[in-house]
Formats: sequence, structure tokens, C-alpha cells
Amino acid sequence: MIPTLHSISSRVPPAIWRTGGWLVRLLIVLIALRPITPAPAHVTLGPPQTVETQHPAVCVHTRLTDEVEEWKVQRTLSMVREMGASTIVEFFPWPYAEHDEGRYDWAHFDRIMLHARNQGLSVIARLGLVPDWARPPVVEKVTTLTYLTEDYYDEFVDFVRAFVARYGDEIVGVIIWNEPNLGIEWGNRPVDPEAYTGLLRQSYTAAHAANPDVVVMGGALAPTVNPDASGSALSDVDFLERMYEAGAKGYFDALAVHTYGFTRPAQDPPDPDVVNFRRVELLREVMARYGDDATPVYITESGWNDDPRWTNAVRPGQRIVYTLEAFEMVEAWPWTETLCLWNFRIPFDLNNRRDAYYALVSSDFHIRPVYEAVQAYARGWESPYLP
Repeated sequence: MIPTLHSISSRVPPAIWRTGGWLVRLLIVLIALRPITPAPAHVTLGPPQTVETQHPAVCVHTRLTDEVEEWKVQRTLSMVREMGASTIVEFFPWPYAEHDEGRYDWAHFDRIMLHARNQGLSVIARLGLVPDWARPPVVEKVTTLTYLTEDYYDEFVDFVRAFVARYGDEIVGVIIWNEPNLGIEWGNRPVDPEAYTGLLRQSYTAAHAANPDVVVMGGALAPTVNPDASGSALSDVDFLERMYEAGAKGYFDALAVHTYGFTRPAQDPPDPDVVNFRRVELLREVMARYGDDATPVYITESGWNDDPRWTNAVRPGQRIVYTLEAFEMVEAWPWTETLCLWNFRIPFDLNNRRDAYYALVSSDFHIRPVYEAVQAYARGWESPYLP
């Protein structure tokens, strides 16, 4: 029942109502009429599900890191399963688990893993970011969440070990760091392939000590043509070459790759001076030169954007065609395990317009046409988007 002014005033002591003045009366009314926040939705697990798919390479990068409502976690992962993607990439930030040094809180991670397991989804875990206590202050400079010095490699490695010990039997593998060939992802410092290789080697050893069967993925390199002299980024091809020169071979079970198409079609040929989808073939050539042909590639971020206001975007129809063609190419490459689209859904569209136009589903769970196209492909249904 909606309260009336009479019902409100009847609950206010007469002395306050007579002497409080119009401002106090107004505040009392506004407080009494404020909307009542509904109780959080009660979430119950249904029976364990199985993903129905004809194309196991179909994968999506979910973004449940900052999703606070459990029913949204459950619904997101249910929609992933219904689309026919059998694998997700999810971000598990180190500060979320070890806010205070030496004390782990796994509650948020446990919730995501619980619902992924219930939906029958495989999980690739991306590990990164740095808690405050592991980022010492630098003179005249504020360190960012991606600032990790060698002084704290051991602490990050301890987190990797603890994570794999807890979830190693439930995950496909772990990605060590994100896009270390970008200065912004390396603490706003010049990129350092040799330092990253050191972090990868230590993480690899710790992860396999916790679970010998876990797949440790290195790289997660951003596609860029920037030369070394730029300072803000280094070409992913050059970065990988320097990783091998620094002794990375044998310290990652798979290479994680980011391959975005921007305005170019999926079939656009690879070129060292061009960022396009097939740039991943250049990285594969580097692996072959160093005798690492047996190591598979996981494309853990990819896709096209259909933001009508961005010069690097494409039209929605083009996005669909390019995406489906990319899946067909990946399945024809014997060295590639997954193509994970960035991104399935983000919690708040308005906070990140760019990512919102990469999403397959809006924050309020509105299905976009690209979702339906990928679903038809993954499930083997007749598709109106390909001949």
C-alpha cells in the first residue's frame, strides 16, 4: 500500500509536527515516501547442465569480475551455455583475493566457479592486477593497479600457486598477466619482455607444482604495430620474439593471443604493418622459428565493434559476417584451440561505451543480433547470415 500524508502524519509525534517547521515536515514526508529497496533475488542452483555445441572452439570472454548480484552471474553464464559456447575466459584479479597480505578471500571467485560448473562451462582464468600492499610508493608518481616490480614477483607467484591449488581441477588453464606489451598494462612503464618472461617462468613453475595438469598460458599480447622506440607499446610480434630470446620456451603450455579485426574483414591477409584478425599467423611464424610448433594457441580476446560513433568500428551486418568467418578459419587451423570473443556482457553499458559495442548481450540482458548468429553457428542451426 502506498502511504498517504495522513498515514504518515499519524505516525509522527504531534509536538514535532506542530513545532518542526515546514522543512522538517518535508523531510519527514520524503523519508517516509522513499522507495523500499527489494530484497536480493534468491538464487538456487538447478540441475547440472551440458553445453550443446557442434563447434567447441566457440568461446567468450565474460566480465563477471565486478558483477555484484549473483542472479546476474547465473543468468549470464546460462545465456553463454544456451548460445553454445563451451568455454569462457574470466578475470580473477589478485587484489580481490588477497586484499590483505597473506589472507585470501575466495568468496567471489567461488561463486563464479560454482555457476560455471553448474552450467557445464570450462573456464580459462586470467590472473593479474596488484593489491595496494604490493605496490610500494614511487617518488612523485602514483602507481597503478598494473604496477608490479620484481620485488613482488614472489608474492604474485604465491597467488598463482594458491589459485591453481584451489581451482586447478576445475579450469582449463591460467593466463599469466594481460597485454604486457602495452605500457598501460605494465604499470605505465616502458614494456619489458625480459622482465615479463621472468614473471612467466616463475608462475609456470609454481602453477605446475600446485597442479601438474593445468595449462599455463603466456603472452595475452595486444595486437599493435608500435615500434620499440615508442615507449608506450611494443609490437606483439617483436615482444614474442624477445620472449623467446629471454628463454620463454618451455615455460608456457599455450600462447594466449588477442586478435582484433577493427575495420578489416576476417580474411584480410597478415601484414607486419597492419592490425587485423590474421595477425595471429605472424605470431605463429615466430613460434615455428623457435621450434615451438607443438605449443597450441588460444585466442582469448577477439572480435569486431559496431559502435556507430567509432572510426575503428564496422556495421552490425559486417560484424556478424566477419565473426562467423573468423570461427571457420580458426577451426581450419590445427594449431588453434579457441576463439574467445570480447566480450559477452559487461555490468554497466554506460560506464564503458566502447566495450558495450563489443558485447553480445547488453547489461540488461538484451540479446544483440550477433549473439543469435553465433548461437546458430555453434548449435548447428540454419543461419540467415552465411550462404
